[in-house]
Amino acid sequence: MKEHLNDQELRRREELAELRHMGVEPYPYAFPKTHHSSDILAQFADDNAEVFQDVAVAGRIMAVRRMGKASFFHIQDEAGRIQVYIRKDDIANYEEFRLYDIGDIVGVRGFVFRTKMGEITVHARELVLLCKSLAPIPIAKETEDEHGNKMVHDALADKELRYRQRYLDLIVNSHIRDTFVRRSRIITAMRRFFDERGWLEVETPVLQPIYGGAAARPFVTHHNALDVDLYLRIADELYLKRLIVGGFEGVYEISKNFRNEGMDRTHNPEFTSMEIYVAYKDYNWMMSMVEELFSYVTTQVLGTTDVKFGEEVISFAAPYRRISMLGAIQERTGHDLHGLDEAELRRIASELGVELDPKIGAGKIIDEIFTETVQPHLIQPTFITDYPIEMSPLAKSHRSEPGLTERFELFVNGGEIANAFSELNDPVEQRRRLEEQAALRARGDDEAMVVDEDFLHALEIGLPPTAGLGVGIDRLVMLLTEQVSIRDVLFFPQMKPDK
Repeated sequence: MKEHLNDQELRRREELAELRHMGVEPYPYAFPKTHHSSDILAQFADDNAEVFQDVAVAGRIMAVRRMGKASFFHIQDEAGRIQVYIRKDDIANYEEFRLYDIGDIVGVRGFVFRTKMGEITVHARELVLLCKSLAPIPIAKETEDEHGNKMVHDALADKELRYRQRYLDLIVNSHIRDTFVRRSRIITAMRRFFDERGWLEVETPVLQPIYGGAAARPFVTHHNALDVDLYLRIADELYLKRLIVGGFEGVYEISKNFRNEGMDRTHNPEFTSMEIYVAYKDYNWMMSMVEELFSYVTTQVLGTTDVKFGEEVISFAAPYRRISMLGAIQERTGHDLHGLDEAELRRIASELGVELDPKIGAGKIIDEIFTETVQPHLIQPTFITDYPIEMSPLAKSHRSEPGLTERFELFVNGGEIANAFSELNDPVEQRRRLEEQAALRARGDDEAMVVDEDFLHALEIGLPPTAGLGVGIDRLVMLLTEQVSIRDVLFFPQMKPDK
């Protein structure tokens, strides 16, 4: 038992003991529900009451009004709330009800009627305690202003408490569920889009002997039986491309990835991404596919391609603007960075007020300049294309622009939500680039990639021309649910230890 119990917790335990003394099982095994609250509220009418003469509902008690020999209370289930009316003359265990609290879960069998106040209500013939709650829950209170408008005073407004105890957040702030229902529908729509085109959903290892596919720090763990260190994957890319080498022509994975990096409003160390690879395609094809994908997902989930976010209305209808990274920087700053060496890039960054880590190379300098000067202004969906080779060690060299690669990122509302390449399939060139990454790592860049010999061997076997795409699911959900923090689209975001 907890060391220190407050008065409410003590009282609830006393009630539990009394219920058991009365022969009541406070934690039974099941209850045969027939309806959700929303079914009854949507379908009941005064002229079809006979259809609702025998219903069974269940949920958590959220409000109680006791009146001696009769009482009203509201229960909340997955779909909403409904009122219940119980009367001493109708149920054998009415006296037991005095030991019920807000937060207890009950089952009710009875018939539906409309009260004199017009509220659709279940008149109980049978009441069953399904779970005695031993800890009180905060309850939001409703008041009305002078115009009759309802105002809800949130009893669980502390964001940190809501993230730590999401179960309470979902009970008290039931509208929060809508965000997570929409998240599920977004993923379902994306999966349907791919499946209808014949691309195969696959699973690849979470524990990897060599991490790769992105520039990030990994989490490290140890496998006792093999006595080796393993890494939680930072990306799916290298394993999915191995499957294309093996003969699949379209594979995708919706997965958890892990990066040992800082946390902010768009970063959580555990996150969900979707990666897809399609053989015999390039990044131009992929841009068109992404336009089609996002138009499909927004229409399926929202019924429109226009998404409201704050004061902005973002249109996911095709086509999206396409502009090269260096072109976007020049357009915004007036500086043409084509062909400049690291020293000159550092000078321009300093002139623009962009702070730089002395350990990073030319590619990351360009990325920092872009992030500070261009990215915040990319509100409507925009493809930023043709990244410098130094920034894109896994992307194919540009077919007509020396020093650049066939890569794009999709930016929306100032954030990146997709990244794609014409995949590099020249094993000699890929080895050279990974060795350059290893040199950057030796110089102190701990996010630089490592050399993966097995992946290079797969490329030597032969990877056909391939287009690859990664989509940040959490950030996409943020956009489509109008949330400014990644923590609001994760059921259980990572938190500092609670002292």
